[in-house]
Amino acid sequence: MSAAPLPPAPPPHAQSHPQPYPQSFGYAPTGPAGAVLSSPVGIGKAVVALLGAVIVADLLSVAAGFNIRQVLNDVLDHGYTTGDESRAARADDFYAATGVFQLLALFATAVLFLIWFRRTRLNAEVFDPSVQPMRPGWAIGGWFVPVAGLWLPRRIAGGIWTVSDRANVDGSGRAASTAPMNLWWGAWICALLFSQYASRRYDRAEGADELVRAAGQLMISDALDIVAAVLAIVFVRKLTRMQTERAALGPLPYAEFPPR
Repeated sequence: MSAAPLPPAPPPHAQSHPQPYPQSFGYAPTGPAGAVLSSPVGIGKAVVALLGAVIVADLLSVAAGFNIRQVLNDVLDHGYTTGDESRAARADDFYAATGVFQLLALFATAVLFLIWFRRTRLNAEVFDPSVQPMRPGWAIGGWFVPVAGLWLPRRIAGGIWTVSDRANVDGSGRAASTAPMNLWWGAWICALLFSQYASRRYDRAEGADELVRAAGQLMISDALDIVAAVLAIVFVRKLTRMQTERAALGPLPYAEFPPR
């Protein structure tokens, strides 16, 4: 007796869930305005590495500031001697060198961070463009708007975070805490504003007493920058992982969730 023939496979529209994106971001379908999923993993790792360089530069700057304070305190306690001139010059050269290192590390990190941030925003355009509060171009332009640049990038990040949060196959589910994003943004704003204040105080300082206080404030600024860099690493790694997991789920129904 011959076996009964197998029933034909159901057509694609009869499947219960859409097929997931391939594991490689590069083969995902395009979204509105030609947006294409692109993996943020590689650029995210580069950003994390450069944030580590920023932390090292800030630590060296703290050490240089401590060195300058010691020199100035010795002058205040014991008076100015001949040997203090060369010691002060070395301390000043060390502080200047750490400042150059800081600027280079910050510039390189900012460039790669913007590239990573824009990539995650374009991925969000594929996941669900309806949740995004602003057009993709603002992922870069928003940082350079005077005054408004203090909150526009956080608004954009909230939309990215919402659609990148790992969801169920029906599009529901928002389990990921926004703490990494909020802590990073708050620390970055505090570090930015205090850095501008401390730099102005140091530039206007006159006399050893004022220089000692101003150098201490710059050390606090560097410490805040270290905290912001550490939290930025947490934010970048978390969002990169969320987008990788979200892409693996495939196309899902759009959900009515406001940006977080």
